[in-house]
Amino acid sequence: MTTQAQTKQEIAPLRIGDKAPNFQANTTFGPVEFDNYRTDHWTILFSHPADFTPVCTTELLAFSEQRDWFLERETKLIAVSIDSIHSHIAWVQNVKEKTGIEFNFPIIADTNKEVANLYGMIHPEASSTATVRTVFVIDPEGTIRLIITYPLNVGRNIEEVKRVLTALQVADVEKVALPANWKPGEKVIVPPPRSLKEVEINKEKSYEKIDFYLQKKDLQREVSF
Repeated sequence: MTTQAQTKQEIAPLRIGDKAPNFQANTTFGPVEFDNYRTDHWTILFSHPADFTPVCTTELLAFSEQRDWFLERETKLIAVSIDSIHSHIAWVQNVKEKTGIEFNFPIIADTNKEVANLYGMIHPEASSTATVRTVFVIDPEGTIRLIITYPLNVGRNIEEVKRVLTALQVADVEKVALPANWKPGEKVIVPPPRSLKEVEINKEKSYEKIDFYLQKKDLQREVSF
């Protein structure tokens, strides 16, 4: 006999570095196969607890207002909740009527909870009937690079989502790390030396040197935010 505890243990949670699972779903933009949707782009997949709720409305408005910013950085947005497609459509229309802003990215109708379960978006101790506020940042190769989860009663900080996406893209291109609270225009961290020879080479560089393992430098290109 399988116990609830055993069932929980058998479902391995997604982690940073895992491949983003593929799925097919109906959305406000029509049917979507996730692998085809996200191919060659960075993708932000995020869940919201329910349509026609105040915090969720503010969040999707905030993402909609920033869609062009994300597109400029070759990043697609796609939302999901376990509401029906009819609820999604009615909500999109209602918000546009009240605010003048249309949710300008697909919203997945996950009524069978396939996507929510696949991505671990339902936390039973918080709610067994709604997805918590989870953000997955997925790179163009389909690798999960960031996971952030918020509780039901606290909205996401979209500026932080933008910041970490920018940081991930900078880190990939420049082969650097980013310090706490990093923002574009600030110095980045030089990878720590892996040999005594690299220690000596770094001494000749015009880095900001706190110690041999913590050194910072300016980027040679401008990064906007």
